Amino acid sequence: MVSAYAELEERMRGRLGGRECLYVPSCRFGLYLALRHWCRPGGRVLMSPVNDDVIFFVVLAAGLRPVQAPLDPRDGSIDTAAVPESVWQGLSAVLTTNLYGNPDPAPELRAHCDRLGIPLIEDAAHAIGSTVGGRPVGTYGEASVFSLSKHTAAKTGGFLALADPALREELAAARDALLHPTRATAELAYLVRPYAEATARRLRLVGAARAAVRLLGLEEREEIRMPLRADALERALPAAPALEPFHSWVRVDMHDYRLRPGSGRLRRTTRRFARLDGVLDAHRAGTARLSAAEYGTPRVSETSPEPVQPLFRVPLLVADRDAAAAALARHRITTGYLYDPPLDSYAGGVFTDLSPAPEPAAWFARHALPVDPRRADEVLAVLRGAGIRPAQPSEALGGAR
Repeated sequence: MVSAYAELEERMRGRLGGRECLYVPSCRFGLYLALRHWCRPGGRVLMSPVNDDVIFFVVLAAGLRPVQAPLDPRDGSIDTAAVPESVWQGLSAVLTTNLYGNPDPAPELRAHCDRLGIPLIEDAAHAIGSTVGGRPVGTYGEASVFSLSKHTAAKTGGFLALADPALREELAAARDALLHPTRATAELAYLVRPYAEATARRLRLVGAARAAVRLLGLEEREEIRMPLRADALERALPAAPALEPFHSWVRVDMHDYRLRPGSGRLRRTTRRFARLDGVLDAHRAGTARLSAAEYGTPRVSETSPEPVQPLFRVPLLVADRDAAAAALARHRITTGYLYDPPLDSYAGGVFTDLSPAPEPAAWFARHALPVDPRRADEVLAVLRGAGIRPAQPSEALGGAR
């Protein structure tokens, strides 16, 4: 079956300057493989508190203790200067997020990891086209994981990229041992889903379809965060590292996350991946317009301007996020990929080490409105028409920057 992935893997190698790439059915599955390989159970992993809760549960499933990092409230990236030395010294690894495609400071994180002799693992699910320090995101760590569910809208697939190509065979064997066999019903559902969604949109049945899902008990999130289920989670922790005890959390929003792909799924994914450059161009153009607006926060290096990134979603900073999201919804513009509250507030000190400086992350999570940059002009027109006010990161920074 490895040969079935060859075209996808070769395309991704080209994007990462020849770095070895291993196809995986999902980014979360690839991240589990990486954490299990590079981190011994019981280790502590620095990560962003403004992140998908699924990733939090993947870290726990790998037998590791999440350590929540301070963030820069301007874009949700890890603030390396605010991490105390006592925290650095207790780490087993660093996990980046590259939230919405905004790069974490990989060169600085790489330097800290080298100093401490620990691995850097890059979660590049949102950042398949982003760069930092003149290099693609995903080329700084011992390992990096990418998603094909995001920019390509393939809704499946991803990559585990490796700095050391000699590890390919070992990690491919670990991948194959954990995959569930292909299911004909899952493949059929995957192939039919885009047509069903297009029909619902055309007939304006999206609301009715969502109501039906909730009525059938298939809705897994009533709020932004999935239910933590603390008692069940405490019972699962002694079984880590293992996926099965954490399956009910890790599968949320993607039940096929560890399913071996069928030929139809791979063909559709390959076609969508081949069109990625055009998609990235559209995201880059929309990102530039949104970043220059009153709600944006363009980031400029002290020494030279960074290129405009093809952000998967642009986190506009608004004074009242809920009102802004409601205004967009009235114009059939969906706001997704919200991560509020931060993971330390969500999980508490029982399941994670709390951030040493939680306020900037909480501010960013409360004010970030992630929007599709391909709809930049529509989004700006709606927000301005609704009188939505921008939020100022200086409120969280206290004027220090």
